[in-house]
Amino acid sequence: MSTHNEHNENEDKIILGDQEILKSDLLTLNMGPQHPATHGVLRVEIKTDSEIVVEAIPHLGYLHRCFEKHAENLDYRGVIPFVDRMDYLAAMSMEWGYALAVEKMLGTEVPKRAEYIRVIVAELQRIASHIVFFGTYAIDLGAFTPFLYVFQDREEILRLFEELSGARMLYNYIWIGGVWNDITDDQLKRIKSFIDRYEEDLKKYHSLVGENRIFSDRTANVGILSQEQAFDYGATGPVLRGSGVKWDLRKNRSYGLYDKLDFDVPVGEGLKGTVGDCWDRYHVRVREMFESIKIIRQCLDGIEEGPFIGKVPKIIKVPAGEIYLRTECPRGELGYHLISDGGKTPYRLKVKSSCFTHVSLLPILAPGQMVADLVATIGSIDIVLGEVDR
Repeated sequence: MSTHNEHNENEDKIILGDQEILKSDLLTLNMGPQHPATHGVLRVEIKTDSEIVVEAIPHLGYLHRCFEKHAENLDYRGVIPFVDRMDYLAAMSMEWGYALAVEKMLGTEVPKRAEYIRVIVAELQRIASHIVFFGTYAIDLGAFTPFLYVFQDREEILRLFEELSGARMLYNYIWIGGVWNDITDDQLKRIKSFIDRYEEDLKKYHSLVGENRIFSDRTANVGILSQEQAFDYGATGPVLRGSGVKWDLRKNRSYGLYDKLDFDVPVGEGLKGTVGDCWDRYHVRVREMFESIKIIRQCLDGIEEGPFIGKVPKIIKVPAGEIYLRTECPRGELGYHLISDGGKTPYRLKVKSSCFTHVSLLPILAPGQMVADLVATIGSIDIVLGEVDR
């Protein structure tokens, strides 16, 4: 069935594909705002004709954190624990983007060792984030065992982060000018041991899930997002790359040490002929984990001795001006628009969230799907509501 719907001249009817449906025949249901299937406190109001979704309307604001207003009343260092709480499954990535924005306005030089550490923790964070996607997406589609397998691996990453920062999920680790704490030789050896083992395990996990016929039937040719739609709605990250667009800020607008590292940018290829479906978005994330392992190996080989934080004044006053800086986070591009009036606190800190953008895709992806396929579609865009409701 076509996933295109339009309103007839008669406001009592909706055209869905080649069918004319009376609005009075539709059943209105709420998905959420409880957590299962919606991947956070998101409420999706759906109008259905039997099992077919005719319309989906996302309602936001159930987890509003008031982050941007908080930032106006905190000094520049004090903002970092708050950025952790946006995408709490990728806190290192949230911190790095903010630190880069402040550093660029200050003109701060980050030591080489700190740059290596930042890339290592950011790519470990990408793996940990995609692991949550992998495990919870399998649960969405009825498979519980893969969740247990991958979460054992995630625990190793979180234990390392806890050693580095003292916190399990919200780290306050990447600071303006470098990182809060140095990484030891023993920790570097354990990271190498982990990625060597996980690389082999990941092949098995993908075989268990991605090559499973039930999984592929539930995700291939479901929730198709064309390149044109992806551009129109501002999709980024794995959602954009799943539609076949080879765009990654780490390559196309390089920052940190990424311009010195060799890695590929996976894109959707279409398991059953159609690019941009749920399976492509799943497969892009799996392949990205292999690329993250490749990046971490290069950093482990290249890391050098030296300071882990640069020269930053105790009281930070950013020169008056503004900057907009983007980084490639596990769920897509995260942009910080920082405006300074020369004082000790940001005059304005606006965040552009990929998750917020991707939620807006649901009204165009949902019509024509069955309710069970809408669950697969929501899971495939991989949202975290802390970042949506900043």
